[in-house]
Amino acid sequence: MDLGSSEPAVEMLGNMDVDQVFVGTLVDTPTPGTLRVQRDHLMALNAQGYILHVLPASHPTSAAILSAPRVRTHFLPSHTFLLPTFIDLHIHAPQYLYAGTGLDLPLMQWLDQYAYRAEERVDADPNEEGLAGRVYRRLADRMVRTGTGGAVLFGTIGVEANLVLAKTFLDAGLRGWVGKLSMDQSPRPTYGEPSTPASLSALHTYLDGITRLTSTLPPHRRLVQPIITPRFVPTCSDELLSALATVAGERDLWVQSHMCESADQMEWVESTRGRKDEEVFDQAGLLGPKTVQAHVTSLTPSLIELVKKRGVTLAHCPLSNVYFSDAQFPLREALDAELKVGLGSDIAGGYALSLQTAMRQAVAVSRLREGTRRETQRDMARGLSHAERPEPEIAREEPITSATVPSAGPSSLRVDWMESLYVATRGGKKAMGLGGCFEVGMEFDAQKIELASATHPSGTGPLDFFDFDLDPASVSGTGANAPTPTPSPDEAWWTEAIERWWCNGDERNRVGIWVQGKELDMGLGWDRT
Repeated sequence: MDLGSSEPAVEMLGNMDVDQVFVGTLVDTPTPGTLRVQRDHLMALNAQGYILHVLPASHPTSAAILSAPRVRTHFLPSHTFLLPTFIDLHIHAPQYLYAGTGLDLPLMQWLDQYAYRAEERVDADPNEEGLAGRVYRRLADRMVRTGTGGAVLFGTIGVEANLVLAKTFLDAGLRGWVGKLSMDQSPRPTYGEPSTPASLSALHTYLDGITRLTSTLPPHRRLVQPIITPRFVPTCSDELLSALATVAGERDLWVQSHMCESADQMEWVESTRGRKDEEVFDQAGLLGPKTVQAHVTSLTPSLIELVKKRGVTLAHCPLSNVYFSDAQFPLREALDAELKVGLGSDIAGGYALSLQTAMRQAVAVSRLREGTRRETQRDMARGLSHAERPEPEIAREEPITSATVPSAGPSSLRVDWMESLYVATRGGKKAMGLGGCFEVGMEFDAQKIELASATHPSGTGPLDFFDFDLDPASVSGTGANAPTPTPSPDEAWWTEAIERWWCNGDERNRVGIWVQGKELDMGLGWDRT
């Protein structure tokens, strides 16, 4: 049905099962680098949490919807907007236990001293009332408050702890692709699976457990699903990898792993397997349109071609790559090649759970990459070898001209803040088969962001605005009764205000979150003991 057609509004309304309505400013990123600000719009949802209607509030159909009885209506205050929730494409749930520690170590050593040890602890106490439940409840609570509505999660090797993780996400109302780790060869004697058959048997037990957990729910509430999870090549035999590909194909499941993360890891794979990381995965049948590979910092032209041909989704984890990789993921090149890319926090290789931090880091890393490219090109133009480069402070004295360095544009490695917002929302969700925008037919996963309010007239939380000041005395409600700034907020005003929030905003600006149309608890409703 064309909701923008000239059909009588009442007749159109009769064809829609409207359950709730949002009126106000809607912000999303339908394409990389595009910030769409829809002011004074009305968005209607059905009871299953899908978007039925998005048009200006003044449209006849919008007016008819708004006047209909028994429809829950949410009016957004004048300085509040809806934005799609973030999606975290790479996070190790049990590692939240020690997030922010051990980051001085190289990757393989860090895994042994911190990651495996933490996962062992969670598997040793895998009950809802035990350590697993406590860690996962706090993780889910924090994700809600940071605006992340869904995540692709690595769990542990134990079946019970992973079922607790899945149930916790279901109870919290979050989307989750929950992976039981498969690793039939481990450098840590106390943490691994004894054989390939044992690994596969445990996996099937886990998959059956997830089925029991979700089978009685209506389809739109089955927000958690299993994902096949070979940890990475060093911990998986070729036999196991091939068998996991078979299971994924037979059950139509997603696959996730790590690929081309760091120099020591890639060298280890080549020395022990005689092949590159991507070759091992591809020959096993584990690279496809339902595969998420984290990191991939060594994204060569040939690998770009392979990833695009196979339809693989890449999870860019800028913060953890700064700590554990010798190279940084080439996000600019990935976007230009139209690869499927999302952002990952990579807890605990990355210390920050918030994808707002990941967005900022992605932009910062891209600018550093561009700075290095310009410096290298300038030195080459001056005929300097790497050893002959002057000290940085001397080099900066040399003016950068268009004759030696191209301006920012198609040849630049920079990524801007709007593109990072796309990757954190629409890009990651589209890759996972979701919508990620405010368009008819897509799921309603949204966060409500407050820039200012009657109680914070010059800016909420860390934000300070100087071009308006709300008068608390003028506020008697929300929506139509909300105060209007001076000057009136046009699209340019909104773009600048959203950029301020992108740079400086935090949890204090987030005053609501919905997943599949259901509002989630943003308080401390979990048992915090």
